[in-house]
Amino acid sequence: MKRYWIAGLLGATLLSHAYADGPAHWSYTGSHDARHWAELDQNFATCKLGKVQSPINILTKSAEKAALPAIGFAYSAGAAEVINNGHTIQVNLPAAGKASFDGVDYQLLQFHFHTPSEERINGKAYPLVAHLVHKNVDGKLAVVAVLFKLGKENTALKSVFNTLPAKEGDKTALDGMLNPSDMLPADATYYAFMGSLTTPPCSEEVRWQVLKTPVEISKTQLAQFKKLYRMNARPVQPLNGRKVQVSQ
Repeated sequence: MKRYWIAGLLGATLLSHAYADGPAHWSYTGSHDARHWAELDQNFATCKLGKVQSPINILTKSAEKAALPAIGFAYSAGAAEVINNGHTIQVNLPAAGKASFDGVDYQLLQFHFHTPSEERINGKAYPLVAHLVHKNVDGKLAVVAVLFKLGKENTALKSVFNTLPAKEGDKTALDGMLNPSDMLPADATYYAFMGSLTTPPCSEEVRWQVLKTPVEISKTQLAQFKKLYRMNARPVQPLNGRKVQVSQ
């Protein structure tokens, strides 16, 4: 498995989490959907053989209450580039700050969207989720998932949804600065578990934090995204004995 693709892919041309640099084509529907990813390229074998795969269905009654440290969000306003990478809309952030998990700093690299949310809470999917992808100095990844429910317009992401590139490969630099902190809920309690990338090559050892409190997005904003990607969510994967913890 070419796990070291991640370092390169999480640069200016990151895809949803990390994708193959070869010719293998994958998708969310048809003969190249998630059921067949492992058959498309030998480097995608972990999508089938992995034991700590993401996303998962979080059962709140089974989540273990734990004295987890608060996520140390230290994001900053900076330039942002919006890219249609053929699988999602991704926002690359060259200088957006960092977050700390258990005292370890991870640089925020990008965020991207899935509809419906890949994570389910007690079997329920939200209309949309944003995955904020971070990497530490050792190349380890950590993802913060922000769930969206329908409601009022999300002003923090207004510039992004008004600038969605229509075609694969298109990119647009946002006017002004974008501060990722503005898209976070006020309550930052979270579910924590170990998992994987939710896209090929499905590499594991990814640290996941799913924020419990959703933020709002308007029907218009959701429709803008769904016009480009009607469905781009991997089905939930077995826990295989993993514990899900919840911060207090």
